[in-house]
Amino acid sequence: MAPPVRVPDLQAQRAAMKRIAFLTGKWAGRALIFRGTAEPLELIQTEDAQFKLDGLLLMIEGVGKTVTEGLPVLQALGIISYDDESATYRMRAFNDGRFLETELTLLDDRDELNWGFAIGEVQTKSVLRMNEKGEWTELHEITMGSQPSKKLMEIIVRPTSGNNGT
Repeated sequence: MAPPVRVPDLQAQRAAMKRIAFLTGKWAGRALIFRGTAEPLELIQTEDAQFKLDGLLLMIEGVGKTVTEGLPVLQALGIISYDDESATYRMRAFNDGRFLETELTLLDDRDELNWGFAIGEVQTKSVLRMNEKGEWTELHEITMGSQPSKKLMEIIVRPTSGNNGT
């Protein structure tokens, strides 16, 4: 006889998702993408974070456009959920026709999320935190093989409208 199917604790999931409500709303600012030894590419960055499925998911769409032509260079969509059985946040992120899944760590004492990805010899480490000015900041680093980590991208965006969590 098969074991009984576990029923998710939706109340626990929604309560955990409320802890990341500080991200909700529309945000705009700048991003820098670091590419080798060249000057970083500066982008106009927007982030749109909305709860979906009655608070069970947080969907974040980030778009970075060139400052001069307004052409999209960075387009990403992340969906964050909470697994009440393992007590972990999970993110599935889509970018350039690919997707990755990772675990997110929420620091209890401040509004900060940490995550990373590994694809073969390439590893990334990312930190999203709210600074003292109420800005959403991100720092992404990349490591290739045994080389030291390098800054990959920096984002600083400010609330524009509709922000519920700040």
